[in-house]
Amino acid sequence: MKSPDVSQSASFLGVRFDLLDEARALERIESLAAAGPFTFVVTPNVDHVVRLHRQLDNEALWACYDDAALCLCDSRILKALARFSGVALVVVPGSDLTARILGARLPMASAVIGGDETLMQGLRARYPQVEWFHHAPPSGVLHDIEAQMEIVDFAEQTPARLIFFAIGSPQSEIVCSRIAARRKAAGVGLCVGASLQFLTGAKTRAPRWMQRLGLEWLFRLLSEPVRLWRRYLVEGPTIFAIWWRWRFRPPR
Repeated sequence: MKSPDVSQSASFLGVRFDLLDEARALERIESLAAAGPFTFVVTPNVDHVVRLHRQLDNEALWACYDDAALCLCDSRILKALARFSGVALVVVPGSDLTARILGARLPMASAVIGGDETLMQGLRARYPQVEWFHHAPPSGVLHDIEAQMEIVDFAEQTPARLIFFAIGSPQSEIVCSRIAARRKAAGVGLCVGASLQFLTGAKTRAPRWMQRLGLEWLFRLLSEPVRLWRRYLVEGPTIFAIWWRWRFRPPR
């Protein structure tokens, strides 16, 4: 894998973030998709960074982010904390990037890992110019090595040059890392979370004004309180303690 351009990246909370805006990230993804071995793109937000710092000794998990071809900041909260530390991050929301990719002039076939047939019907209806492939793994991929290897096999066999991973984090990043390590697949893996569900209308995204104010998390919490209350009310706020400690003792 080609080493990232350190002149266009910055380290914050131990994570390397690439400083590309949405247009330049799209160009980079187009280039990677047309190139050789499989690479992948990660879009860490507060949830990702909190998880990483809870598992500081999990070298395999950290490597998933270190080895990504692109690591794009998907959080205005991270951007604000970085600014207080003299680090200028560029926010590229994964959902916006996904929409730009699928709405661009990309004639290449695409695959989706995760989701169901309803999601795929929505994607085919919205993007009929794209040839779609689909693999629906069982639940619990994070702790199911067999299911992970089935995804690896699918990625190595699919003709798609864009592979959207909609199985959540950190399983998306872990499986992408496995695929890249085998060097048998081609194209680009995109760890996009719920982005495809937003595009098809299966889930509603926060209004633009809430996004600009960094309140997208609040909208999602109010939309899915039972599923997300712990992430946003218990785990998420620890990012401030992580940032405070990092200011005086960077962990990595």
